[in-house]
Amino acid sequence: MASMLSKLKQYKDMRSQAKSVQSVLEKESVTSDAAGGKIRLVMNGNQKVTSLEIDNSLLSPDNKTKIQQGLIDALDEATKKLQRLMAKKIQSGEMTMPDLSGLR
Repeated sequence: MASMLSKLKQYKDMRSQAKSVQSVLEKESVTSDAAGGKIRLVMNGNQKVTSLEIDNSLLSPDNKTKIQQGLIDALDEATKKLQRLMAKKIQSGEMTMPDLSGLR
């Protein structure tokens, strides 16, 4: 019984740490451009797209493929930027990841 209570406490602590990490990440954002700067995407640290701008010059049926590829490129770049940002924060000690080793 004590073991189960210990596991529940560890789980609660881990959830608390995860919420703390999410809170820190939510305040971060990266901007990514694609299609020669005609597509601009902003993503927060929780990988939520918070802004998307598409230049009017792209908005025609003839540019559908260019827009689709631009969005893919912008999302990919933003994700990579966030990964680098999170790695820097972890390395600097500004952010810590929850310890999952006790959940075995």
